[in-house]
Amino acid sequence: MNARWLDTELEGADITPERRSKFKKKKLLGRRRLDGLTAEDPERIADDTIRRLIDTGHITEIVAELKSGKEATAYVARGPRGSVLVKLYREMEARSFKNDAVYREGNVILDARAERAIQGRTRKGLEMLQADWVCAEYAHLWTLWQAGLNVPEPLVGPNVKVCAATVPAVLMRLIGTEDEVAPRLSEARLTPIEAQSAWKQAVHGLADMLRLGYAHGDYSTYNLLWWENTVIIIDFPQLTTRQNPNFQQLLGRDAQSLATSFRKHGIQTDGDATLREVQRLARGKGPEPRIVLP
Repeated sequence: MNARWLDTELEGADITPERRSKFKKKKLLGRRRLDGLTAEDPERIADDTIRRLIDTGHITEIVAELKSGKEATAYVARGPRGSVLVKLYREMEARSFKNDAVYREGNVILDARAERAIQGRTRKGLEMLQADWVCAEYAHLWTLWQAGLNVPEPLVGPNVKVCAATVPAVLMRLIGTEDEVAPRLSEARLTPIEAQSAWKQAVHGLADMLRLGYAHGDYSTYNLLWWENTVIIIDFPQLTTRQNPNFQQLLGRDAQSLATSFRKHGIQTDGDATLREVQRLARGKGPEPRIVLP
């Protein structure tokens, strides 16, 4: 590999937000309109990312918009392996969620210029953050799915270069069907028995992540799906490890958020009790790992 590859990658990395006005501006990609993601002729699809995903054979078409959040919009798609969920991230500058430093503390960035670009949120730094956000979600999905946790199956990777080729999209198997997509637990209507089962599964899920050395960072019924009486954990780009000095704080916040959000379903407990139970369960045996065929 040419030794100057990093120079090329970091070209313009020190362009700060104040200096960007001197360069050609491009329209920030926030929430994409559905009509820009679909067309009878794939060559006429306006969105470059979706056209690229079709050209590379990851999907065949976008079917519908599912959910729009502060960082990304989720779309239902079809692909060669069945129904797909395409999570399409907005550009970093177009997101309402921008304070990601608490999750990234403890991460090692080997190149000094890359670190300065990311810390200064320069143009190139934001591009690198975008790629890192997507690749991190793929990596976490693969780790958790292979470890046997109830998470969506990632449909790209685990090779990093293969995952990076889909930026700013993350592709995973759709939970549910095109006609009936799995609801979030925050929106599901549960019987008392179902609520108890969902609570137990959700606590075990947090414990399973802790056993692997992870804190979710945003763990509540808003990031848990309910499908066929099973809790499915979603949304992993902010997943953090014990190397993060904020790890215990984020874990405690996860426990509190889970307890608070489950009150809607009649579960009355608090964050401290939830955290103690999670820590107790994390000392036990985890789920059986999945066998990943070549």
